[in-house]
Amino acid sequence: MTPELLSALAAPLPPGRLITSDEGDGDITALWLSDGAVPAETWKRIRDQHPHTGVWPLLLDALDPNAAEFRPWGCGEVFPERMSSPADHDPADLLEQWWATYTAHDEDDDMLDIKRRLAVTAPFGQAWPGLAPGREAVADPDELASEFAPTFLVDRPRTRLGLIAAGSGATALTAAGWFGPCNYDNDTAKISAVLQDWEHRFGARVVAAGFDTLHLSIAAPPVSEQDALLVAAEHFALCPDNIWQGCRPYTLAAYAERITGAHRWDFWWD
Repeated sequence: MTPELLSALAAPLPPGRLITSDEGDGDITALWLSDGAVPAETWKRIRDQHPHTGVWPLLLDALDPNAAEFRPWGCGEVFPERMSSPADHDPADLLEQWWATYTAHDEDDDMLDIKRRLAVTAPFGQAWPGLAPGREAVADPDELASEFAPTFLVDRPRTRLGLIAAGSGATALTAAGWFGPCNYDNDTAKISAVLQDWEHRFGARVVAAGFDTLHLSIAAPPVSEQDALLVAAEHFALCPDNIWQGCRPYTLAAYAERITGAHRWDFWWD
């Protein structure tokens, strides 16, 4: 992110500052961050300018939105230098590899024995079912994202605006050096690769991110039981905590019911 890119925006920005990576000791100016909350209209205006400016807006939440450091964004707890490129990764391969890791029997796991572990991912068990088919969007993905943004801000009124030089919301996470899923994978480019694929298959748009959370609008959600199960399997592979530590019952089938027809996907990594 550079002052030159910011100056290309058609209207003045609210008060804010450029954030340098690695808690201020890095070599990359990772993003611009507003000093306070902004209206959804500001986010939409900047996103609409993206084809001309190359600046992508994200709504940014914090571990503690009341704290002055506004982790991870305000204190520069971001690490773009450590990331590869999303183009280096095949999303189907990534999801299959993660699925194999999270469904494997772990003899040191005192929480789930093999029987209960396989019950979580029934009816697939340990067998990777493959990618869910894409669907035609029932609404314009960008317009749906614009409708989601104000709803998100109602729930999190201290959310700030982040601006990143990136081609989309999916790649903005890598460009900004977001480290949210680091307890599972510390290369956010892999997450971005999957999200880019979801942009094409499900009309996904990355609207907001927090310390270890991610929030997407979805223009083409699954509507059948089988498709929802396949999408749920992809969610489990990307973010197993959505099922392991989500809502009861902690099963893929129950999760699939919750996302059937849903135009919002939320993720949280412990």
